Amino acid sequence: MSISDGTLAPAIGTARPSRLPWQARMAIGVVLAVAALVLFLLIRTGADDVMRWDFRFGPSFDRRLRTASAIVLAAFCQGVATVLFHTVTHNRILTPSIIGLDSLYVLIQTVGVAVVGARFVDNSDGVPQFLLQTAAMVLFAGVLYRWMFSGRFKSLFLLLLAGVVMGMAFRSISEFLQRLISPSDFDALQIKLFGRLGSVNTELLPIAAVICVVVGVIVWRRRRVLDVLLLGREPATSLGVNHQRELTLALVLIAVLVSVSTALVGPLTFFGFIIATLAYQVSGDWRHRATLPMSFLIGVFTLAAGQFVMTNIFYAAGTLTVIIEFCGGIAFLAILLLRKGTM
Repeated sequence: MSISDGTLAPAIGTARPSRLPWQARMAIGVVLAVAALVLFLLIRTGADDVMRWDFRFGPSFDRRLRTASAIVLAAFCQGVATVLFHTVTHNRILTPSIIGLDSLYVLIQTVGVAVVGARFVDNSDGVPQFLLQTAAMVLFAGVLYRWMFSGRFKSLFLLLLAGVVMGMAFRSISEFLQRLISPSDFDALQIKLFGRLGSVNTELLPIAAVICVVVGVIVWRRRRVLDVLLLGREPATSLGVNHQRELTLALVLIAVLVSVSTALVGPLTFFGFIIATLAYQVSGDWRHRATLPMSFLIGVFTLAAGQFVMTNIFYAAGTLTVIIEFCGGIAFLAILLLRKGTM
């Protein structure tokens, strides 16, 4: 039985066989994602509530281009990180936020506002702050991995349990501090605790893009090893894969992607879960060569189309991430309770 011929797909519970090849599905995904980005960039609703093409390159287009860049980066980070997390945990109802990185981000912002005041929020989008926040979250994940994997247990499930406990501790401290700060500081803090696509600092985009490219190259070069990891520890080891090393590397890459995404656009707890779940269903192939790009394309299409609709029809662009998180929570509960995690 060979991994490359797809005969192991039913054994690991992946996408159902289809007459439409995965390459064609990928092409459709590319067309839809690009079309959504083009519509968002080049169509505006005027004062007469009529949508028109707008090819003027000015401040308005620059803002939309900045938002589109944040959409691409957030979709890449969340989609790839969630697929990798599902691969190493062998559980498709978990999200990378279980490690506690989102809670750590909230704690960092809360402590900053509690100590400095509302001006901490105004100054937290600079390059040094972005790098420090990202480094803090990656460092936390690295310490957690080393702590759990260097002991005598070396259990991934203990790692996830430790992440849950640490996340609960971070949230409890954050909630306690939020009760102590002034109402005006609390209002300023809430801006940073929700996903934001339209208020990203332009200087952060090249840094985040370089990190994403580096991680993307590493992941793509190891896509066949990731396919083997889907089989489990014993089968992967018997096929010559250093399971411990590959697991640690994947977890480090997940921490980097989630940290970059969270520091750039804020927490997006269920967004990665949505696009990864959809990618498994529509990719047409169980291997990472299909699921990884498809999750990215679905993420771009979802954010770009949603931002276009909310901006030009409902005039409420800032509420898109809230709606996505709400829908993602419902989808999570539906899969967990109704389908019992059989995706």
